[in-house]
Amino acid sequence: AMARHAGPRLPLVVKNLLPSLSSIFDSQRVTTTAFFAQLLSSNVVNDLILLETMMDSMTGRQKDTCTLVRMLALRGLGNIASGAPEKVRKHGAKLLASMVNGMDDKDDPHNLVALEAMSSLSKLLDHLEQKDIQSMLLHIAIRIRPFFDSEQPDLRRSSIVLFGNLTKFSEGHGEVFLEQILNGLVTLLLHLQDPRPEVVKACKFALRMCGPSMGCEGLCEMFLNHLREDRSLHYGEFMNNVCKHLMQSYPEMLNRLISTNLFYFKSSWVDIRAAAPMFIGFLVLHVDEDHCQQVDLDPLISGE
Repeated sequence: AMARHAGPRLPLVVKNLLPSLSSIFDSQRVTTTAFFAQLLSSNVVNDLILLETMMDSMTGRQKDTCTLVRMLALRGLGNIASGAPEKVRKHGAKLLASMVNGMDDKDDPHNLVALEAMSSLSKLLDHLEQKDIQSMLLHIAIRIRPFFDSEQPDLRRSSIVLFGNLTKFSEGHGEVFLEQILNGLVTLLLHLQDPRPEVVKACKFALRMCGPSMGCEGLCEMFLNHLREDRSLHYGEFMNNVCKHLMQSYPEMLNRLISTNLFYFKSSWVDIRAAAPMFIGFLVLHVDEDHCQQVDLDPLISGE
């Protein structure tokens, strides 16, 4: 409301609030950071030449002792994507470094800072320079991978959406980024059976985005046609066809795909526990005789 109706008064308000960012009281730092973070989503900060000041203030809060302040600071930096999208490119390297630092936050037991970093980075990506992203691409992809299986659905959803968005920048990193896609493929396919609809939606998006980078036209077409948001999925039939394409294009990956699936035999989600042995069954069904010899039957039979 202040951005809309009290623009000319904001520079003075911001000036008077700035000292509170260094207050000894957490509540004052939280309130000021929250106000600045929300203000950054409005173009008024650009019009009033406040953007740089407020952006530096948010960056300066990244080492704050309060988790909530660190989280809100990242939210503010991410909000620049809607408040001043044309300025994101100019400050791209700095913003990207802030998001990566947020994902690596060590003093964040509930991963609130990491969650905000992933959500904010997804907002910023379309406005960042290709070269800025490419230098950090692998680090980010590897860092977010463990969140795919988080017990917190928001972390699963945000990390998977971010992974899908990163594939837009994989040009020039073809082979190396393909490896990251293959590392996450089993997880993304199994989480199509996730108990949370928002995570299923994220997996559909990520797989559609990954398809063109996989070098298998049949698989890419399947992801585009069967994983549309508005389309219900016959999971068993879909996985049967996916495994057929996988074994035609990547037969040497059989053992790796099987061992990743074995990990999910102990999943806490019953539908994913059920999907993993079915996935293995279809892989073995479609592999040719030469590659069939690769399969180590002992862990399969014991289910471990």
